[in-house]
This record gives sequence, C-alpha cells and structure tokens, in this order.
Amino acid sequence: MIKEVTGSTFESDVLGKEGLVLVDFWAPWCGPCKMLAPLFEELNDEIEDVEFVKLNVDNNPQQAAKYRVASIPTLLAFKNGQLVDQIVGFRPKEELRAFINRNK
Repeated sequence: MIKEVTGSTFESDVLGKEGLVLVDFWAPWCGPCKMLAPLFEELNDEIEDVEFVKLNVDNNPQQAAKYRVASIPTLLAFKNGQLVDQIVGFRPKEELRAFINRNK
C-alpha cells in the first residue's frame, strides 16, 4: 500500500528521507491519474530501494503550488530531500522504471 502524504507530513515523509522518494501528485477525478495508479503500485512492489508516496492535490493545493504542479499526474523525484527530476502525464511502466533508475 502506498502512503498518502499531506502538506503537514511532506517534510518528514519526503524531504527528511534518505535515498529516492517518488511523489505522485494526483486527484481522484483525474483519468490519467487512475491509469497511473496500478503501475505506481506495481513499481512500489517491485522496487525495494525507492519510497513511493501519493499527494492529493485537491486536499493539498499549497504543496502543488510550491512545486509548480500545473498538470496531473505529475511525479516528482526527491533524492536525499532535494527535488532532482519530474515527469508529467501518464507514462507506460517501462518509461516510469527508466525515470526511477536514472534518478537513483
């Protein structure tokens, strides 16, 4: 199960972590977000050394604004607390895996 983060837990759950944390900025009404969700779950189960978390932009608009998330889904990669990369829109699983591997 992928952890849901909020504006109040973002610092401890994402910025305070060592290694790679992948944050899925999503919303329940977003079609491409629904398509991405099962792939995100599969990658979470398959890749042990990366932390996968989700942030609902409807409930946490301040976090979306802070990181200039204009379109969803947006995946932000944080390495040792620093934003290192992003990917916007639905992508196939192998493209997501390549994105993760290049940011490890």
